[in-house]
Amino acid sequence: MKYKFSYQTTPFDFWQLSMYYTYGSIVGVCNILFTVAMFILTLKFWSNVNDFVKILLIIACSLFTVIQPLVVYRKAKKQVATLPKDMEIGFDERGIHVKAGNQSSYLKWNTIKRISKKPSMLVIFSNTTHGFILTNKTLGKQKEEFYTYVVSKMKK
Repeated sequence: MKYKFSYQTTPFDFWQLSMYYTYGSIVGVCNILFTVAMFILTLKFWSNVNDFVKILLIIACSLFTVIQPLVVYRKAKKQVATLPKDMEIGFDERGIHVKAGNQSSYLKWNTIKRISKKPSMLVIFSNTTHGFILTNKTLGKQKEEFYTYVVSKMKK
């Protein structure tokens, strides 16, 4: 079986992946607990504190709901700027073929470390920190079939 996709990663894809991993870990749980605690403190003490403390409370409430996502998105934009445009990625019995402009590379299936299935994307890791993000938009209706195919190739 062969699959071939036009591969264009957007800042939103990187941002979304980062949010999945942050909020799917203990760090995310701590972020959520901190934010809930700050909202409770803000509601409880709002009428009894001066303007400076109100500003600090607003900043604390915004830290993981607004500020962190904006910083992560900014970092994602910088990451995307370093990627080649108009990439093409293909999957077949031998492995993964990546073509960007005049350059091409090939990865055998046994070099693929893992695949991560998220609600809006699949991530195929070539090592512990690098991989390919294939969004639902890219995969279309083939997502489940493609996921099954890649998992079967990794087990061999």
